[in-house]
Amino acid sequence: MRYFVVFLLFLSLSSVKAQIAERNQRVSGTVLDDTKSKPLPNVNIINLNSVRGTITDEKGVFEINVQVNDTLHISLIGFQSIRVRVTNDWIKTKTTQISLTEKAIALEEVVLTPYNLTGYLQVDAKLIPVKENYRYGISGLPYGYEAGEYSPNAFNRVLGSIFNPTDMLYNFFGNKPKELRKLKEMNKDDTVRNLLASKFDRETIAIMLGVNKKDIAEILERCNYSEQFIKTANDLQVLDAINDCYEEYKILKRK
Repeated sequence: MRYFVVFLLFLSLSSVKAQIAERNQRVSGTVLDDTKSKPLPNVNIINLNSVRGTITDEKGVFEINVQVNDTLHISLIGFQSIRVRVTNDWIKTKTTQISLTEKAIALEEVVLTPYNLTGYLQVDAKLIPVKENYRYGISGLPYGYEAGEYSPNAFNRVLGSIFNPTDMLYNFFGNKPKELRKLKEMNKDDTVRNLLASKFDRETIAIMLGVNKKDIAEILERCNYSEQFIKTANDLQVLDAINDCYEEYKILKRK
């Protein structure tokens, strides 16, 4: 009987190992310019399921761990981002070719806001408006809240936002716990963090959350980050801001 139990345990372990090996396949690919058929280096590839990433080398080649039906988000500045599903054929052949199409970039007109400057630094420094952003700490919470430009009721807006149970922020975090956990996982991969630190388009974060890029700005606003931060932060700073806000949300929810 004892040997039979050991035999069953051995079969179970073998089955688990086989399943793990089947789920985690390492595949490669080559990313090419759609029009020139030339390899593209430094293309960013993120597995949206495992939240792990990599980049192509100088020959446009990359390797990444995948499972069948995983989705890869492939992006490069100046090219149209695409999402590619991992198929059984790709896993069997171990390699594939992927093409990116260059974006048609139209330069927008730049409008300069005029100021009546005198040419004297001390005078002109007073003429140009400067926005001040204030961040408040709340006892019991490890993080602060950036209320934006100072106004008499700025602090009240912060408290009203985080303690209002019907606030959009609560509804958002409550409805998307899995997506937010994925954002937290992104912090564990250096390749993904380096990618986000170089981007300002919110595209990857929006895809992970399943929202529009415009919604990211509203989420940050509800988290009481200033307009200046929302406009100038890179994607890594946005990721950290949303993660911090989510942790605060969980603390408040427990209370």
